[in-house]
Amino acid sequence: MSDSRQNFRLGDMTAATFAQAAAANPVVLLPLGSHEDHGPYLPMGDYLLAEQLAVRIAQAATGKGVATFVAPCLPFGVADYFGATPGGLALSPASFRAVLAELLASLLGHGLSNIVILNGHGGNVPVIHEVTLEIRRTRNVILPSFYLWKIARQLMEAQLGAGSQERFGHGAEPLLSLTKALRGVFVQPGEAPAHGRETVLGLPVSGFGTVDFHGLAIDAPVEFDQVPRAATQAAWPLASAELGAQTAESLISAAAQFVVHFGRLPRSAAGCVV
Repeated sequence: MSDSRQNFRLGDMTAATFAQAAAANPVVLLPLGSHEDHGPYLPMGDYLLAEQLAVRIAQAATGKGVATFVAPCLPFGVADYFGATPGGLALSPASFRAVLAELLASLLGHGLSNIVILNGHGGNVPVIHEVTLEIRRTRNVILPSFYLWKIARQLMEAQLGAGSQERFGHGAEPLLSLTKALRGVFVQPGEAPAHGRETVLGLPVSGFGTVDFHGLAIDAPVEFDQVPRAATQAAWPLASAELGAQTAESLISAAAQFVVHFGRLPRSAAGCVV
């Protein structure tokens, strides 16, 4: 079942071939990502990393006895902080919500209710929650979302131990080592450019979407024209393909175990989790 020659991506299968597999209501993974500034070292398209991991998760889960397939990855995430960066492509929250809702409705309309979202973009999180909560209320179907980079950070932090916090952030870990391991040819060496301390409302920007007001983090609309330097600068000399490979294996194992758990839950007569 885990033969590497087996097709796991719907995009590689004929409709007739998948129709036979779909009769058993297999698990379908829907990977999501983004195409935006990921700092001076990483390519913009982290959706390609999400899609690659999704295929390996499907292979691992299928090898454990739960047939799993991968839907095409949605490469555009919710626009958040890097709209000023040339080359970025993103969707408004309303557009992303509509696209995600319609993709999920298409799968559900074909009787495929065992769907796991593999999310690879932080800006997607609140909209995914809105869409899946609405589906639960209207269809009584529970669709979980596995946030790839959040789980990868937890796994990498556990491996590195205390004192590693400064290495984590946008454009830094865990994506830096993961990309070195899985798409290393696209990692760009060099120095992280200096990033000026932007001000909004006459206050210094203290983080993504926040400004500092006498030590208090106040939410404010913030956009960056490049990724802040601190985390990328700390991560670059310490990141490695070896660390990324170890984290990738742990991430794939954890995700596959979740998929197997989800795929084996009791179902109602309509095929939904009960």
